[in-house]
Amino acid sequence: MLVCVEAVRRHQGGPSVAIQWPWLVAFAFGLLHGFGFAGALLELGLPQEDTPVALLFFNIGVEAGQLVFIAAVLAVLAPARPFLSLSHRASVAASYGIGSVASFWVFERLYTTFFM
Repeated sequence: MLVCVEAVRRHQGGPSVAIQWPWLVAFAFGLLHGFGFAGALLELGLPQEDTPVALLFFNIGVEAGQLVFIAAVLAVLAPARPFLSLSHRASVAASYGIGSVASFWVFERLYTTFFM
C-alpha cells in the first residue's frame, strides 16, 4: 500500500517518504517481515536456536529469486522497450488498482488474525 501511495504522490508532485528516508522504510519493512517469518518458523516447530540461520537462508533465497525474476522480465521486455510507453493515467490507475488489492489483503489478514 505504501508503494502505491508513494507512486500517486510522486505523480502529483508531492513529497515522498520512501525517497526522503529510504533507510527508515527498508528498516520498518524488514523488521515487520522478520518478526512475521520468525513467528511462522516457530509455529512450524523449528527450534528457537535454529531460527536465525533459517531466516538468513530464507531471505537469501527470496532475494535471489526476486533478482532472477526481474532479470527474466527485463530480458523479455528489452526488445519491446522502444515500442512501449506508459501514460501518466495508466500509471496512476495501476497504482490505485494495486493499492486496492493490497488494502483488501491487509483487512482480510487483520480480520483473520483478530476475529477467527
